[in-house]
Amino acid sequence: MNVRKTQIVIVGGGAAGLELARRLGARHGRKRHDIILVDKHPTHIWKPLLHEVATGALDANLDEVGYRGHARRWGYRYFFGALEDIDRAARKIVIAPLLDDRGEELIGRHLIRYDYLVIAVGSVTNDFGVTGVRDHCLFLDDRDQADRFRSRLLNHCLRVSRAMSADPSADAHVRVAIVGGGATGVELSAELYNAAAELRHYGLEVFDESRLQVTLIEAGPRILPALPEALADAAHAELEALGVTVRAATPVVAVTDKGIRTGAGDLIEDELSVWAAGVKGPSFLADIGGLETNRADQIVVGPTLQSTVDERIFAIGDCCFFRPAGAERPVPPRAQAAHQMASVVAANLGRLMDGRPLKAFVYRDHGSLVSLSRFSSVGSLMGGLIGGRLAIEGHLAKFVYASLYRKHLMTIHGWIKGAALIVLGHVNTIVRPRLKLH
Repeated sequence: MNVRKTQIVIVGGGAAGLELARRLGARHGRKRHDIILVDKHPTHIWKPLLHEVATGALDANLDEVGYRGHARRWGYRYFFGALEDIDRAARKIVIAPLLDDRGEELIGRHLIRYDYLVIAVGSVTNDFGVTGVRDHCLFLDDRDQADRFRSRLLNHCLRVSRAMSADPSADAHVRVAIVGGGATGVELSAELYNAAAELRHYGLEVFDESRLQVTLIEAGPRILPALPEALADAAHAELEALGVTVRAATPVVAVTDKGIRTGAGDLIEDELSVWAAGVKGPSFLADIGGLETNRADQIVVGPTLQSTVDERIFAIGDCCFFRPAGAERPVPPRAQAAHQMASVVAANLGRLMDGRPLKAFVYRDHGSLVSLSRFSSVGSLMGGLIGGRLAIEGHLAKFVYASLYRKHLMTIHGWIKGAALIVLGHVNTIVRPRLKLH
């Protein structure tokens, strides 16, 4: 007689969802449990690397993880699709119709049952309702958007290179305006100059970083508010030394096809406008399935990371909102928080199925690190290992920053394959081109 398996459905294969799928698959296997991962993309790439994909510094084809192969290795199933709704009464999720590139339906709308559901769909860029952002700005929420940015950037660089070849005295530049002085905006600013310096070796002989004009715009009083002021100032100075124009305390009121309009009435003209000024939950999460959500379309969860409405539904990563008791701020949308949440939910699902008390999630802030491409890194580390808070810069910061991705590889692949991929990554830096230009 076939025994009905306990079905755990995870929606979203980002850092939190993919780690959770691996943990559950490795722990429970397929004998009594059916672990299902649903994602609207066929592959995973670590989101903090998207600024490198956008500039061509990283070839995503080498670093992405195919869900189907990963699922076979770790004992879960993968479904290609996007969440549309949740039927909590029937314990089923609604998967939207799957269309091909011509808009023709491949798979119709269908249902997937669950005994336990984990929503880990990540975040999207928050435009804060600013006029023109959706029409005129590029975003870096996923690989498709990063690839689109790289294509448009290279096209503009090619135009400038051709103009300079025809007339060496021409005042031709590629102007990029980046709104948002957080980690994404700062890292992208620095990575752009790294890419521009390399282009002369890839067929654009008359193009270099002097032909690039990057403006970083931040509404707050300084960039990198998550870092101590001294480190933020160091990053500010490093960016300006590269050639970036940093404009703090500059709110944006509109974006047009000509550029960025500031609150002071200035127009910052550009060819490429990038919006990186904050994140929110995907809009389709707003009140989905009757769950409690906040104004940023994040699912509100309690200390065990269960939704406040349904104990069988968890939310983890950037798409959830959790403010610990007594805390002034919620848990921030960071990769380290997603990793910690995945670990706690993996344990709590086992406890819930066994009828044992659940663990409360305790966020441990290990600090923040920002990479300024090959030029520098800055950050602060926190935790028992160093006995408090430590500001770091230079080679130490770059080493620790690189170790974060290595830890991610170990987490989703296991020690053996993770170590092999780290070694392969070092080999690729030698044998592969420095820029991906296609």
